[in-house]
Amino acid sequence: MTSTIGLVLHPRRNCAEAMQTITSWARERQIEVLGLPDEVGRAGRSVTAVGPDELSRRADVIVGLGGDGTILRALRLTLEDRTPVLGVNLGRLGFLAEIDIPELGGALTSIVEGRFTIETRSGLRAIAGERSAVAFNDVAVVRIPSDGMSAVGLRVEGHTFVRYSADAVVVSTPTGSTAYSFSAGGPIVSPSAEGLLVIPVAPHSAFNRALFLSTGEKLCLEILPTSGELAVEADGRPVGRAHPGDLIDIDVLPGAAQLVRLGGTTFYQRAQRKLRLTGSAEVETD
Repeated sequence: MTSTIGLVLHPRRNCAEAMQTITSWARERQIEVLGLPDEVGRAGRSVTAVGPDELSRRADVIVGLGGDGTILRALRLTLEDRTPVLGVNLGRLGFLAEIDIPELGGALTSIVEGRFTIETRSGLRAIAGERSAVAFNDVAVVRIPSDGMSAVGLRVEGHTFVRYSADAVVVSTPTGSTAYSFSAGGPIVSPSAEGLLVIPVAPHSAFNRALFLSTGEKLCLEILPTSGELAVEADGRPVGRAHPGDLIDIDVLPGAAQLVRLGGTTFYQRAQRKLRLTGSAEVETD
């Protein structure tokens, strides 16, 4: 039974139409709506401000209004409680969003009536010393302009397997295979796959291939002596710096988040639309 809805809003896009739909729908059914303290001012008086931990703990479902970045933020907020997240697209089509604004009222009704499925997504935890960060798309170590290349050794199960010299090295979940990894030439990976993808960006080394590791294999990124200082990013957010000699352990978090699916589109349909996949112009279609 859904009695409480949580909201996560895009920081800049206009959410007024979606907010009006949600609050009117909730008021008719006496369902409580929660939001984050710095976002409820945009949502109206009928939304109760709570902290991030309470939002995830109290909400039966969280609605992320925005693009993939907003939905990824909602997924990170639910890490401890595994609260289901419904992604609502505002503007450009995202891979994680399930519906557009005109479908919002019907989608909420379907959730209340139990007419939905859950799609689990794995995450990553990057640990460097006493610091850690969680990502659902990718963790990347990126060269800083004018500070040398990214020189990174990949340790798999405690043994150095390969060394990359590149602009960046990206460690991606299957979810993130259509993000930074894809722009670097990586493959599209089904979100139902288990494992992680490692790909160099603009590699300068002889070995320039991506690797796909299973969930249970231990991965460590070693920042080599020849590397410059590197920026560390998690889902595109800067989370720290790495220096020669540093070690970054990457752990897979299986089933770390839940996305609400209503059966309207498949992952492959969303990927086809987002990436405008038509195949080769030389291939006959009839």
